[in-house]
Amino acid sequence: MKPLRLLTAVLALFGSLMLLPGRAEAVGCSGKFVNPITDVCWSCLFPLSVGGLKIWPSGRPDTNNPASPICACADPLPRIGISVGFWEPVRLADVTMKPWCFVNLGGKKIAPGFDIGQGMLAGPSQVGGKSQNTAKWHVHWYVYPLLYWMEILTDFLCFEQASFDIAYMTEIDPLWQDDTLTALINPEAVVFANPLAVAACAGDCVAGTVGLPLDPLFWCAGCQGTMYPLNGNIPSHIGHVQSSRLALSRFAYKMHRMGLAWGTMGSQGLCKKYLMPIMRKQQYRFQMTNPTTTVSGRYACSPIGASTMPPDAGRAYPAAGEDMGYLVWRKRNCCVRAP
Repeated sequence: MKPLRLLTAVLALFGSLMLLPGRAEAVGCSGKFVNPITDVCWSCLFPLSVGGLKIWPSGRPDTNNPASPICACADPLPRIGISVGFWEPVRLADVTMKPWCFVNLGGKKIAPGFDIGQGMLAGPSQVGGKSQNTAKWHVHWYVYPLLYWMEILTDFLCFEQASFDIAYMTEIDPLWQDDTLTALINPEAVVFANPLAVAACAGDCVAGTVGLPLDPLFWCAGCQGTMYPLNGNIPSHIGHVQSSRLALSRFAYKMHRMGLAWGTMGSQGLCKKYLMPIMRKQQYRFQMTNPTTTVSGRYACSPIGASTMPPDAGRAYPAAGEDMGYLVWRKRNCCVRAP
């Protein structure tokens, strides 16, 4: 239980910081701590598969799994194992328009005391009339391997083994706030800045809503919009849920493009993680944790690009807060060592 005790200590440290006056004071920042038991959609772990056979199916769509139940790996030592597939909660994300607002850490604003990350607007703005809303979001990315902490299965090497950590904050990333600088990591965006490429995203919207998004349409984020540019500047802010999910999708893609997130699905992921500079959208599900927790139903942890109407309608409103939090589920195919 050492990882769980470490998590408790970290949360206690943040709690003590939040009691300090001045910079730790939360002004206009909303949110709550994520309860690792009651605020998690545990049915999102499924389907569970062995080879191509689903031994614990669910009503949620699943990615293609290796057909053979037998697998072999040579790193670090040669071994024969069983090919399994499951969904793992591995990251927690704040998506907020308020710099330094830590939504999933109790909705507290802990600013560093110097002018950084303040260039983002505090809310949606209107450009050219009510039909052209824009928004600017910040993202905080937490390492959150929940299954490993809870020791659901001991000595199960397929779980990501790490401690709680704030791995990335976009307030200190100049590329996240500037479309021109963002072109350094997504120069191909100019190829897809045309009506035909945008129109193709309608098909991705339908596919992501009824099943899984279309990975070949990597420039699309389904019903939320387009992936490019890979930053928090959202040109078509329809609602907080749609807009924040798009910002989070772009951020996950950005992590892959920068080599900070890796592939874990499919035959390539059986023995180890692999580079995935063009993110496969099917690898991820997003579950809302703030302002309203979704823990049940088919759309509790919906794929990237799935429609937010009606399952997510009304989940962000002034009375509950408009700072968003998400638990990120990642598909994992792994070669489990045979006993």
